[in-house]
Amino acid sequence: MSTTVPAPFAAPACASAPASASEIHPVLAEVVRSGFVEGHHRGSLVVLAADGSVELALGDPAAPVFPRSSNKPMQAAAVLRAGLDLAGERLALAAASHSGESFHLDLARTMLADHGLTPDDLQTPPDLPLDPAEAETYLAAGQVRDKVTMNCSGKHAAMLAACALNGWSLRTYLDPAHPLQRIVHTVVEDAAGEQVAAVGTDGCGAPLMAISLTGLARAYRSFVLAPEGSAERRVADAMAAHPEYVAGTRRPDTWLMRAVPGALSKMGAEAVQAVALPDGRALAFKIDDGATRALGPVLARCLERMGVTDPVLARLAEARLLGGGRPVGEIRAAF
Repeated sequence: MSTTVPAPFAAPACASAPASASEIHPVLAEVVRSGFVEGHHRGSLVVLAADGSVELALGDPAAPVFPRSSNKPMQAAAVLRAGLDLAGERLALAAASHSGESFHLDLARTMLADHGLTPDDLQTPPDLPLDPAEAETYLAAGQVRDKVTMNCSGKHAAMLAACALNGWSLRTYLDPAHPLQRIVHTVVEDAAGEQVAAVGTDGCGAPLMAISLTGLARAYRSFVLAPEGSAERRVADAMAAHPEYVAGTRRPDTWLMRAVPGALSKMGAEAVQAVALPDGRALAFKIDDGATRALGPVLARCLERMGVTDPVLARLAEARLLGGGRPVGEIRAAF
């Protein structure tokens, strides 16, 4: 008796061929539980030598991506180009994805008040502190989601202050056609050395410019090598000097910038990371599935291959998997 495949389950005649190996981004990190590899994180990355040439490229670093918060140094440089005079902790907070610690929130409120603004002027979505420990403390105190608690409030406070200084609309400061956002667009293209491929909306509501990972690495390199006193160098120096305001007291960007003098480091949502070292070496990568748990191991391996030997690499690389509340595995770099 012959067996036929029922029509609903028959393979469609127009089914596309499986993607070739060359079309699949390489594995950058693997998930190992109890000695068994249970998963992979694929992506693309680029490492630039001190002279700006490409030293290592995996995947497709020439393809445009949304760098998410890794674009924040460029956004901070834009408010300086718009005439806002920021320095030190305030400029670092303007480039931050802060943890929501009290010193972050206090400074964001002060930056607003200095220009006759209040947290009500922010167009950030109400949120809890980004750091889980801070969120628990915040909720235990009976507080609720707030605009200023959102991790991008420092950036938005700086944007609003620049608008107030120039007499630009506060209501439409997140419109891509707004004068401030046009400056951001120019800064991104100048720093990346390429045209913005697309404009989207970031999680905080601000316009988001897509560039390649190679362009992102070039941008970070240009910031650390920019002339002293330039907007770009001022941002890089402020972030390096006050990394706890860029991230928080328990965050990898802070650990790296504290450990390696002059380094510029900023992660972005959907597992994007960019770093520049003071001699002009730089890197940028993105994990395809957006898993931020892979950031540390991949970053540590990149820095190791770039010759960085500081003990901070071990701290960055640690990404444990738990079983029954105890370590049973890890996420580890695979290149």
